[in-house]
Amino acid sequence: MPLAACGGGAGEEDQLTPAAGKIAFQSHRDGNSEIYVMDADGSGQTRLTDNPAADRYAAWSPDGTRIAFDSDRDGNIEVYVMNADGSGQTNLTDNPDLDVDPAWSPDGTRIAFASYRDGNWEIYVMNADGSGQTNLTDDPALDGYAAWSPDGSRIAFASDREGNFEVYVMNADGSGLTRLTSSPALDSVPAWSPDGSRIAFTSDREENADIYVMNADGSGLIRLTDNPAREGYAAWSPDGSHVVFASNRDGNFEVYVMNADGSSQKRLTDNPAEDQAPAWSP
Repeated sequence: MPLAACGGGAGEEDQLTPAAGKIAFQSHRDGNSEIYVMDADGSGQTRLTDNPAADRYAAWSPDGTRIAFDSDRDGNIEVYVMNADGSGQTNLTDNPDLDVDPAWSPDGTRIAFASYRDGNWEIYVMNADGSGQTNLTDDPALDGYAAWSPDGSRIAFASDREGNFEVYVMNADGSGLTRLTSSPALDSVPAWSPDGSRIAFTSDREENADIYVMNADGSGLIRLTDNPAREGYAAWSPDGSHVVFASNRDGNFEVYVMNADGSSQKRLTDNPAEDQAPAWSP
């Protein structure tokens, strides 16, 4: 598959099209990782969690009223949920092993996550109240970074089952596994576009991590960022016009936004601590 560079430069920031909504992200600015939220233009940055543990990897419910995240506040990393204002924080997985990186189904009834409870990382799914926790992948390889298709029928994820990390897709019940990428580099952290036609992901195929996008069948690969720094954790705006991501191009990890074609990349956070793993509200 041919690669096409399509990154915008700093001089194009004034051409960034307006964006709306809220963006959740994790930040170390208070000495440990907490979940924050801000407006789509970077204003109104507000801390939602306030705990000496590490709170990470926020994921919005489809109606925007709740945020799932993972935290080690109970001695090991579990998946939690809270209201969008930070209240009502509740442990959903309650397991002695590691449960991380939640992803909400489009109908709000289920949450996919990665778990180490079987001795290796697998993709699990549970009901939104934490019941019915079920292994979907059941493979000796490492499986993680689950992302639901907008119609809820499929889950994209990353796996090293064929020797290095690639992006795969499966039906929401774990059947019908298909590999989408094929590269000696690391391909990971997939994110579906709101219309289900494309998947953004992180790859180091050009010697450093950049954001790429491909069609949902793996064709039409395009490179969106082209920077000697590391970029990752892409997330789409609800209308598909923008992609938010994390980059350390300015010396530490900050949250950036760009148009969906890679143009007009603009920094949203500006803090000496690390800001990472952004997630756009529905």
